[in-house]
Amino acid sequence: MTVKKLPVTIMRGGTSKGVYILEDDMPANHDEWESLLLRLMGSPDSKQIDGLGGSYSVTSKVAIIKKSENPEADVDYTFAQVSVDKPLVSYKGNCGNISSGVGPFAIERGLVEAKDGVTSVRIFNTNTNKIIIADVQTPGGEVAYSGDFAIDGVPGTASPVKLKFVRPSGTLGKGLLPTGNVIDSLDVPGFGKVDASIVDAANPLVFVKAHDIGLTGKELPDDLNAKPEMLDLLEKIRGLAAQRLGLIDDYTKSAWETPGIPKMTFVASPGNYTTSDGKEIAKEDIDLLSRMMSMQKPHPSYAMTGAMCTAAAAVTPGSVVNKVLAPNADTQFIRIGHPAGILECGADFTLPEGSNIPEIDDTFGFRTANFIMDGTARIRL
Repeated sequence: MTVKKLPVTIMRGGTSKGVYILEDDMPANHDEWESLLLRLMGSPDSKQIDGLGGSYSVTSKVAIIKKSENPEADVDYTFAQVSVDKPLVSYKGNCGNISSGVGPFAIERGLVEAKDGVTSVRIFNTNTNKIIIADVQTPGGEVAYSGDFAIDGVPGTASPVKLKFVRPSGTLGKGLLPTGNVIDSLDVPGFGKVDASIVDAANPLVFVKAHDIGLTGKELPDDLNAKPEMLDLLEKIRGLAAQRLGLIDDYTKSAWETPGIPKMTFVASPGNYTTSDGKEIAKEDIDLLSRMMSMQKPHPSYAMTGAMCTAAAAVTPGSVVNKVLAPNADTQFIRIGHPAGILECGADFTLPEGSNIPEIDDTFGFRTANFIMDGTARIRL
């Protein structure tokens, strides 16, 4: 048995936690990455007891980073979603929350020189071939992690990281509306037809109205986890959307062949609800209710790339998201009510004359990050 010593950093990025690694420390042969990352995180095992994973999809993530040769970027960043209970690593799509730790990590590792004040780190995400600009607070040329900015889903406060996803549409190479339709009718076996908007900005998402599938949009993760038949329905819808996108031939194999994208999302008009930690959210404080799935399980809060895509869908006339927005909503800056609270995000766009498909210049939002530890992982291969 071979033991590999791998330098790793554990960071919280937004409402996720992951392992950040310099690509120079990874095997040169990318075919060896999957087995190494599975062992590193302790998968497949529901507890991930023998690795660094935290037994949830939001704590089983890896960011692999190197100095970029792209003239538009400072660093290249590859995101890996390591399945908790399957021997599977997915590189399809990106994680916006983990993205918020890439800028601080790049500065800490000397890949980007810090400025006094704010340092903008240009990140090329290899999963989506898109540029993300992270504005990191660096007073005195050092990354600041402490601050007074709070995000729902993370205790306490920290220093804000602004993320701007530049020209985020078309990560699959098929534009903002990859099927060409604002609404697609999906014929779900055993259920019937469901109207969906399949939108691709930062990551591809499939949106349906909560009401159309027998939900309210106020559900919490525990509510959904207690309904296996609903989890099955949500995965069927996601699989049919993946099939419509050409990602798979058989929708029943979606959990294995394309587990991370498109991300399943159901939305509803604003309403009063209670978060997972008992906080009361008033309908006047949000512009829509939304719930996301992550690796076939309910997301405990909201994916940042999901928020970016939701912002893009909000400014697309006739989309499922656009239809459920509060009547007085500012479509360019929306407030999403999710299981942990509220996430604010927005989009800069133009709507060409005579078209109902907006041209998205960028989507943006704010996260925080925390440097938790540096160390060396001993991986038995």
